[in-house]
Amino acid sequence: MLTDDECHYVVKFRNNPQHARVLVNELVSYVLLEHLGLPQPGWAIVNVPASLVDSTPALEMEAGATIRRCEPGLHFGSRFPVDPARQAVYDYVPLSMLRVVANLDSFLGMVCFDKWLSNADGRQAIFFRDRAKRWLDADAVAEGRPVGPRSLIYVVNMIDHGFVFNAQRWEFSDLPEMGLYSRREVYEGVAGYDSFEPWLSRILNLSPDVLDQAYKQIPAEWHGGEWDRLEALLETLYNRRHKLPDLLAAGKQADRDPFPKWSTAAARGASR
Repeated sequence: MLTDDECHYVVKFRNNPQHARVLVNELVSYVLLEHLGLPQPGWAIVNVPASLVDSTPALEMEAGATIRRCEPGLHFGSRFPVDPARQAVYDYVPLSMLRVVANLDSFLGMVCFDKWLSNADGRQAIFFRDRAKRWLDADAVAEGRPVGPRSLIYVVNMIDHGFVFNAQRWEFSDLPEMGLYSRREVYEGVAGYDSFEPWLSRILNLSPDVLDQAYKQIPAEWHGGEWDRLEALLETLYNRRHKLPDLLAAGKQADRDPFPKWSTAAARGASR
């Protein structure tokens, strides 16, 4: 949807077939990702007026044989990172291209994020070309490499966080497979806890003010006024950040070990 800030958003409606709570999950996730310095396209609370719904037959959702009209009101918007009329976005790139994505190491930060928030879905990501100066200036200066004003590179953004907190259940499960990306090649450099820095330390040292910031921005209609339940969820999230080193080590027990270079002995070592 094109909004009045002249940006395009993928809008998740409150009356979606999953649950209204997944909008809460998205908002909390985006606030945390921004604080942790992990790549995401940006977000907004999108107000869809009744007049637009009434005049737009295409504003409906299909779930099996059921079709429901999108409701007007406040909904969650994930900003489309490029102009969809001019540039492509991919949810899959071949291995040769995957290895040269400029911010590929952010998948390691997302393992920390997804384990901490108990993401019941596999990690979702999108790839697109962007100007190198937006992503590589600091690295280029450090390494003495020039970055031309028109240079383009492939980058990744992380999207679709509706199934954190085990989706609408608002609970935490810690199965080894949870939150992993299907392309295990993104983890091939992991050799220990240091591989997950700086994101691991940022989570372990998180200020509760960050979660309070997210809490204050959530519209009441997204959770039916269950403020106590939401407060308890975020309090549990804050307290469980200390479990994160153990959750990362337990990820080695997934069906396909995502961290084969991380020795079993080291993974069983003392938590940080």
